Amino acid sequence: MVSPIVVSLGANPSVLSPKISEISLRHFNKHLVGNLSTRNTFQTTPHPPLSIATNLHPSRSHFVQPIRSSYSSTVLNNFDNFSIDALKKSLVDLNPIRVLKWVILGSFAVGLLKWGVSTLLSPFFWMYFSWTWVFWPWYIAIGLAIYGVYGFSKHIKGEASVTEQLAIVTSVFTWLTLVPPGYANGFLEGWPFVFFFVYHYFFFLNVSIRKRLYGDYYLREHDPKWDVTTPVWHRVLFCVGVTVGHWFAAFEAPQLHLVSGGWRNLGIWGLIMSTVFLQYYSTLYLAKYSEKVVVPTAVVQFGPYRWVRHPIYASTGLLFLSYFIALQAPLSSLFIIAVCLMYYDQKAKLEEGLMVGTFGNGYMEYMEKVRYKFIPFVY
Repeated sequence: MVSPIVVSLGANPSVLSPKISEISLRHFNKHLVGNLSTRNTFQTTPHPPLSIATNLHPSRSHFVQPIRSSYSSTVLNNFDNFSIDALKKSLVDLNPIRVLKWVILGSFAVGLLKWGVSTLLSPFFWMYFSWTWVFWPWYIAIGLAIYGVYGFSKHIKGEASVTEQLAIVTSVFTWLTLVPPGYANGFLEGWPFVFFFVYHYFFFLNVSIRKRLYGDYYLREHDPKWDVTTPVWHRVLFCVGVTVGHWFAAFEAPQLHLVSGGWRNLGIWGLIMSTVFLQYYSTLYLAKYSEKVVVPTAVVQFGPYRWVRHPIYASTGLLFLSYFIALQAPLSSLFIIAVCLMYYDQKAKLEEGLMVGTFGNGYMEYMEKVRYKFIPFVY
């Protein structure tokens, strides 16, 4: 290693020896090779690039260029342009109206920030799923309900889009399965979260059957006489009864964290699977013997129709009953059974009258063969 030589360039130029051609400025024997002159200047000879040089160690860098940042350059330029005179000019240009405007905007921003922070930190703002730590605030539930009502108003006119129809269904199921137990318990976990998705899947099974048979999800044009509906007041009472039953179940049931699990959960899952299979295969068998999935072409006597005459209605009541059993609400379970029987019994009478008028003795023989409407060996 060559020892560094300290040279004072402020000395007499004649002291410098012209024989000095190598000065060590750094360690590791990395030198600047140049020719010294008595004019106190270096004429450096650049080395070849690192990839070409053969006399440099490959693991050591040679000259590192400083990092340049456009952001730092911009900030520095702003500071260069800053001056006391410019600040004075901006202050002189202020007028009372402009000051009042900025004070109002600033006060509004500070107040909005404080309100937002206090709201987010309030425990009464949040209803949460302790299973997944997914938060469900009241404002989202209320907003979803408002949008659902808006979508329903367009659905009545036949103008609702697919998104608006989905919002209708989601808002209804939210206020049936999530909001009542969330309000009664202050939080949500377990079965309400499960049945929120089960309800969605259950009521979209007929849509999946259309996709399986026709390749799309849309209704076909058909004879409107097969759209059997009860009077409006009857349907309204049914909707009110279902809603009241879900709220009763939420308050009757024990706290969600006290709902027993273990082997009992297997029974609940068994009820859920039975409900889904009953709905799916009932709709599928009916669709195979129907025109456009609505108009029947024969009396269906296969699958679930071997045990009850209206298995689709029975599966809907069983779905509600499964949810109430999961919450351990026995009185509410009896209430929802009564509501479903009163509504679907009236609707079944209208459908059976239409079937008798269409198929005559064929359907009457089926009624004698299958005596039960909804519950095997019971009713």
